[in-house]
Amino acid sequence: MQLALSLGRRGLGRCAPNPAVGCVIVNDGRIVGRGWTQPGGRPHAETIALAQAGKAARGATAYVTLEPCAHHGQTPPCAGALIDAGIARVVVALGDPDPRVNGGGLKMLRDAGVPVETGLCAAEARADLQGFLSRVTTGRPLVTLKLASSFDGRIATASGESQWITGPAARRHVHAMRAGHDAVMVGAGTVRADDPSLTVRGLGMAHQPIRVVLSRHLDLPLNSQLAQTARDHPVWICHGPRATPELVSAWAGLGAEMIEAPEAAGALDPVAVLNALGARGLTRVYCEGGGALAASLLAARVVDELVGYTAGVALGAEGRPSLAALGLSRLAEAPRFDLVETRAIGGDVLHRWRACD
Repeated sequence: MQLALSLGRRGLGRCAPNPAVGCVIVNDGRIVGRGWTQPGGRPHAETIALAQAGKAARGATAYVTLEPCAHHGQTPPCAGALIDAGIARVVVALGDPDPRVNGGGLKMLRDAGVPVETGLCAAEARADLQGFLSRVTTGRPLVTLKLASSFDGRIATASGESQWITGPAARRHVHAMRAGHDAVMVGAGTVRADDPSLTVRGLGMAHQPIRVVLSRHLDLPLNSQLAQTARDHPVWICHGPRATPELVSAWAGLGAEMIEAPEAAGALDPVAVLNALGARGLTRVYCEGGGALAASLLAARVVDELVGYTAGVALGAEGRPSLAALGLSRLAEAPRFDLVETRAIGGDVLHRWRACD
C-alpha cells in the first residue's frame, strides 16, 4: 500500500477532477502490476495495473488507495474490471465519498465473492487525496497557501524589492509544489508588482498548472506575461460584477477564461471563488499571495495547508508584511495549524502546517 500511495502521488496536479489513485497488484509475493491515474484522469490506476499484470492478475491481490469506481462513465467501472480479471482479494485504503461510488465499488466486489479489506494507511491516503475529497464533500478544492518571507515575516523591503529573499533551493521547491497542484493562484497586486509567469520551470516538465488571478476590477496590465501567454497555458481570471465589459472582453480575447464572482467586504468573496473553481473541476490550488489575498483566505478559514519558506534575513518593521490585516481582537480568533514538517532547504527553512481539525 505504501508503494500504491507513492504511485498515486505521481498524478497530483495532473488528473483533476479525478482523484490521483495508485494501484499495485501482487501475486504469490511478486508485484505483477503497478499503475496510477493518468493525466486528464484516464486511464484509471486499476486499468493500468491490470494491463501490466495481464494473466498474472488472476488469483492476485490488488492494493488500491481509493475505493474502485462502480459507475459507467467514459470508461467501465474499475470494480468490474478487477472482478473480470480474476483478482482474488482487494485491499483499499479509503472509501470514495463520490455519490456515484460511495460504497458501491466495495459492494460490487463483495457481491462477486471477492474479499475486501479497508482502512490500510487510511490517514496517509486521506492526506494525499484531500483535494478530491474536499471538492466532493464541500464543493471547493484544497487550498495550499505559500508564504516566503524574511525571519521577521516580511515579503519585501519598504520599496517593494523582494527578489530574492529566499535562495535557489527554496525557489526550486516552489516549482515542484506548483507542479503538484491543478492551479496556481495570485491576487491582482502580485501581477502588477512582479509580472509573474506562474509556470513550472527548471524541472524538465511539460505539464503546467492553470494560472488563476483574482482581480475585482480587472485592473491588470494587458501587456503582462500572463496576458502574452494565455493561449499557451490556461489563465483564469476571477473578477467582480462591476468589472467593465470592455476589460472582460479584452482579456477573453487574449485567451483567458473569465469567471465572475460576488464581492464581500470590499473584495472578491474567497469562498465563492473557490466554489467556482471546484465547479470547474479543480481539486488542488496553490496560492502564492500576495498579502491581501492570503489574509482573506485565512480569515475565511479556507486554507487547508500552509507552506512557509523562511530566510535568515531581517527586513524590519518598514518592510512589507506577508499578510494584510486579519482584523483579530483576541488570540483565540486566530487561525491555527498543526506542524507537519520542518527542515532545512538550501540556506532557508521549510515548514509545512495543516489546518487543525
